[in-house]
Amino acid sequence: MAVLLAFISLLLVPLNPACFTDPAQEKVSPIINLKLGSRKKMLTWNSRRNVTWQECTIDAPLDPPISQTPQVAEDGTYFCTFSNSVLHRGATLTVNVTSEGHEFKATLTFCNSGREGSGAVNFSCLIYNVRFLNCSWAQGPAAPADVRYHLYMWASLHGNVSECAQYVLDPTGTRVGCHFDQLGEPQTTDNYFFLVNGTSNETDIQFLDFTPFVATEIEKYNPPANLTARNNGSYYVIQWDNPVTRFNISSHVLYYELDIQRKGSFSKTDPVFQRGENRNEYLMPSSAVTGVHTVRVRVRHVYGDTWSEWGPAQPFGFPEKSFTGFLVVLIGLVVGAAALSSIGLMFLCKR
Repeated sequence: MAVLLAFISLLLVPLNPACFTDPAQEKVSPIINLKLGSRKKMLTWNSRRNVTWQECTIDAPLDPPISQTPQVAEDGTYFCTFSNSVLHRGATLTVNVTSEGHEFKATLTFCNSGREGSGAVNFSCLIYNVRFLNCSWAQGPAAPADVRYHLYMWASLHGNVSECAQYVLDPTGTRVGCHFDQLGEPQTTDNYFFLVNGTSNETDIQFLDFTPFVATEIEKYNPPANLTARNNGSYYVIQWDNPVTRFNISSHVLYYELDIQRKGSFSKTDPVFQRGENRNEYLMPSSAVTGVHTVRVRVRHVYGDTWSEWGPAQPFGFPEKSFTGFLVVLIGLVVGAAALSSIGLMFLCKR
């Protein structure tokens, strides 16, 4: 219950006086009730009189400032949503308006309270086997020994938040990962939002947030299936099937690597890269295939960087006729014939 209350306070009470400052403004400013909801990254405010122009801006370290025109809710509240920004490094948010010919500005400064370096680091997530999701992270370098991290996920900007139900522990018992086996119905527009915060009896723990993870780009596919290689007289025709994926994506966003090597050769052949097709095929001239070769294939999303495992190697080609082997056989025959001749002469001489 304490963890849940801590998370709710992070989401719903972001205007902690220790983290937010609102410099003195003219009493006539129309901007009031300026607030930031840190989960939705939504800046909201009200106006006590008509305005003719408004703009909101977020300025976060390591990122360029982002400005946008506010929207208005049914109750008259103005809001800007900065879903592609991160807040864990801190941020300054401003609202500029023009009212009755005068310009006004309101500012909020957001900070990530807690010991510097106590938050989780090296966060990554991966969809695998079509329906499972694993996330992992490392303990912050300045995190206390009793740190207890909590991972929260939601599948859309306005979706319900769920905490990890299956944490992965390191040998010391610290939470360093999470396994999800209930991802809901897949949509190609899915974005996954994550937040990692923490608790400790020693100190406050900084949280870690991210830009949305594009679901179609974090899937690790299974290796391509039904790899074959056949000779049509002129070419070796290498074919394989597209993998089964979680999302209904075009075959053209799949990217393949073919590893073709000659058995017994000490030199390595450069890999072949190819975009996916409805019918995947690679042609290798028969004249270029001397001896037995093997081919194997792996795949990733064209905009991702996670390769599948290699599929099983498929052999093709024919063994070369070995002159050395022929020479050994010939020498054996000659030696055998000479031995028989010697035995025959010895037999004749004894007679």
